[in-house]
Amino acid sequence: MIGKIYGTGSYVPQRVLDNDDLSKIVDTSDEWIRERTGIGKRHIAGDETTSFMAGEAALKAVEQSGIDPEQIELILVATSSSEVIFPCAACEVQKKVGAVHAVGYDLNSACTGFVLAFNTAQAYISAGIYRTVLVVGAESMSNMLDWTDRSTCILFGDGAGAVLLCAEEGTPAVMAAHSDGKKGAALTCLSRHSKEWEKSDKDSYIHMNGQEVFKFAVRKVPEIIKEVLAQTELTLDQIDYFILHQANRRIIEAVAKRLKTDISRFPMNLEEYANTSAATVPILLDEMNRKGELERGQKLMLSGFGAGLTWAACLFEW
Repeated sequence: MIGKIYGTGSYVPQRVLDNDDLSKIVDTSDEWIRERTGIGKRHIAGDETTSFMAGEAALKAVEQSGIDPEQIELILVATSSSEVIFPCAACEVQKKVGAVHAVGYDLNSACTGFVLAFNTAQAYISAGIYRTVLVVGAESMSNMLDWTDRSTCILFGDGAGAVLLCAEEGTPAVMAAHSDGKKGAALTCLSRHSKEWEKSDKDSYIHMNGQEVFKFAVRKVPEIIKEVLAQTELTLDQIDYFILHQANRRIIEAVAKRLKTDISRFPMNLEEYANTSAATVPILLDEMNRKGELERGQKLMLSGFGAGLTWAACLFEW
């Protein structure tokens, strides 16, 4: 069995902060940010919460699918920035979409979160445990930023994306995932409940060693894509799209170069949304789906990478 995507949805806040706006806050410029990241603007939550955005994206996915919400059996929300510790964001989504028979829980793996949640859903479906699963990635990254830190505040935005998976007969999705906790210090954000945070409230904001994260992503993403392909009889040329976490244009271009694959098969939307962490992949999937760029039978490779350090990939048929 495989989980086929029956519906997609996304939500981004109305408030937009472009690079020129940021240049009034920190020492930067539109040219500097675009050259190093490919980002032009980001959407920033106002009154919207993480669970609210997750619910809005989920509603759109369910509506497009035509599936009765009462048929949904499992809800997974990937987030590291929920406004609620409990009830979990997944239960808030359940309430909003009316999935009264579903069980829900959250996964926290930062920027890799959605791909890991998607893999989890595929594993449940392949095992015959659930047949209809709602997977959401939602983040309010702006709440975790030090807006005086140029190295991080230019990179992130807020938003949510969702997919609704339904079981069908077919070849199961092919997956791989890894973590390296020894290198976790490259990208951190302490809880405000941590005793370590008491030493400095600055520790509750995102801290990143940009060079280390870049080198990690450029090395590990091609490796895991090849690892997934090695489990099949497919070649790189047979993959229609490589849908990567939208962290940095340079990272995506470097991955394409290492794989010796044309950059046109690596869609990007980070110019509009920046890095929305666990939401980047489902937002991109929803955009491509609603533009009619995805067709049944196409082979898609998802890959996420980020704090942990953690990285994952999934190959499946649209």
